[in-house]
Amino acid sequence: MDLANLNAFIAIAETGSFSEAGERLHLTQPAVSKRIAGLEQQLGVRLFDRLGREIGLTQAGRALLPRAYQILNVLDDTRRALTNLSGEVSGRLTLATSHHIGLHRLPALLRAFTRAHPQVALDIQFLDSEVAYEEVLHGRAELAVITLAPETREPIRAVAVWDDPLDFVAAPEHPLARSQLISLADVAQHPAVFPGGNTFTHHIVQRLFEAQGLTPNIAMSTNYLETIKMMVSIGLAWSVLPRTMLDEQVARLPIPGIQLTRQLGYILHTERTLSNAARAFMDLLDSQRDDLA
Repeated sequence: MDLANLNAFIAIAETGSFSEAGERLHLTQPAVSKRIAGLEQQLGVRLFDRLGREIGLTQAGRALLPRAYQILNVLDDTRRALTNLSGEVSGRLTLATSHHIGLHRLPALLRAFTRAHPQVALDIQFLDSEVAYEEVLHGRAELAVITLAPETREPIRAVAVWDDPLDFVAAPEHPLARSQLISLADVAQHPAVFPGGNTFTHHIVQRLFEAQGLTPNIAMSTNYLETIKMMVSIGLAWSVLPRTMLDEQVARLPIPGIQLTRQLGYILHTERTLSNAARAFMDLLDSQRDDLA
């Protein structure tokens, strides 16, 4: 089975588009179509239904997809295991991270890593934490440094590195910021801008309100914390932000009895062989965790 054809099949299955698959693989759409035609001819089955612009997997395609992941993951695992025998820290390290962590936590670590291991080619992907989780799960990234989910199941293992306290914030001139004493119920009455509903941070905050039988007034949402901070600073809404982002643009809202935090760290796939480069980066992250202990 031609691996290039198999990669094209996976790219189309994930994007739902021949053109988007081509962009991912740096191929023209006709080249992608040719690869799929070759794979279908080799297997003797049709893999995609093409209804106008809609692309969907056939029954054979759905059966092939998990096996295609397995084939490519075994090959990648074998390649890493053989490369590791040399003991060298080299090759490509595919690292996924969230925008916030990539901007606020990783620069110094990445600088130290590249100086210590100049033979490693870093492939850094900036993704939402939830998307990065899927990248590791499906073997497209060796490690992800992300906001950790409240619960992580095998085959993914999560290692906490940083505690990241969260604070309720509003613009300095917001009515909530001018109140002497506020409760969670007071906050719930005002419009909020939240991280997207699919994010781990959203679930953490949502659970806090639900535990008190409250429903926050979510007027807007976005996955970018810098955008949330801007919306808060101009008085559009209150929100919850990492304490590390607070400055004179926003005012912290102290709510008695409320302390929120999230865990930042890294995840890996326990059933896959890690490269020497990935292990070296994990050691660097672990050293940060020890500093906080």
